[in-house]
Amino acid sequence: MKSFPTLQDIQDARARLKPHIRHTPLLRADKIEKVVDCELYLKPETLQVTGAFKIRGALNKALSLSRDEIANGIIATSSGNHAQGLAYAARMLGVKAILVLPVTSPKIKIENTKALGAEVVLFDGDNAARWKHVYAMAAENGYAPIHAFEDPIVMAGQGTIGCEILDDLSDVDTVIVPVGGGGLISGIATAIKETNPSVRVIGVEPSLTPKYYQSRINKERTSLPLLNTIADGLRLSVPAQNPFPIIEKYVDEIILVEDRHIVDGMRALAKDAKLIAEPAAAITVGALLAGSINLKPNEKVCAVLSGGNWDLSDLAEVYAEG
Repeated sequence: MKSFPTLQDIQDARARLKPHIRHTPLLRADKIEKVVDCELYLKPETLQVTGAFKIRGALNKALSLSRDEIANGIIATSSGNHAQGLAYAARMLGVKAILVLPVTSPKIKIENTKALGAEVVLFDGDNAARWKHVYAMAAENGYAPIHAFEDPIVMAGQGTIGCEILDDLSDVDTVIVPVGGGGLISGIATAIKETNPSVRVIGVEPSLTPKYYQSRINKERTSLPLLNTIADGLRLSVPAQNPFPIIEKYVDEIILVEDRHIVDGMRALAKDAKLIAEPAAAITVGALLAGSINLKPNEKVCAVLSGGNWDLSDLAEVYAEG
């Protein structure tokens, strides 16, 4: 199986997903753009069916498998949003879903996954250890594993966001995307660069987990110590194998964002755009507020907000400190 999605794969995914997901709008961020000095549009996947972009890739993959392949169920590990996407897909297809989540997952992601009918297994270990556990369970029970960011069909599903951005803002100059495992930005960058190479694609990741940033400097995938960041959905110690070369090919720049600026992004989105965004999503606006991205006058910028699933108590604490 090939390790990368093509523009045709993304277009196929778009047709496959159209009856089941939302074409999320582009929202002009009038108040925030006065501060960051650009023409700013928000792509709020926070408004997606499961509250995050992950439904696109998860459902695209599930729909691409035969009934025999998924007869015993589908399985994966995730920080929470991929789990909800797969749980939704499994419920829609009438099959079992088993999701292995880290014990540190926000309660809302655990509860939402269970509410969609999935079996949740909490596991104390890093991403590699969790996937080892997933593959062992899959082999033993005949489950179909669906990787959150290594699978090109999953990446193609995420890439449909790039198509929608170009449809709704054909003269966009820059698209800013969160970087966790790399599946989201791989899909979006492929869709954009293979349609209009002049559009700048910028990845943003937490300064506490600079795996893609450091790997670009080293010109090879580099493993780093796994430090805690408020952006739990972007917490990974090493770049994924399949997204890495796509990101190196198509992503113009990778920017690091400190946790305090991520929080600034969350507050600005709530106060000025009336949107609830989890830290992994607000990082794009946080990068702009920090002045970390070089912008030209009147540049048209689209910030992808990847999801809005975070515990309300934690949100309240963030907002109260502002």
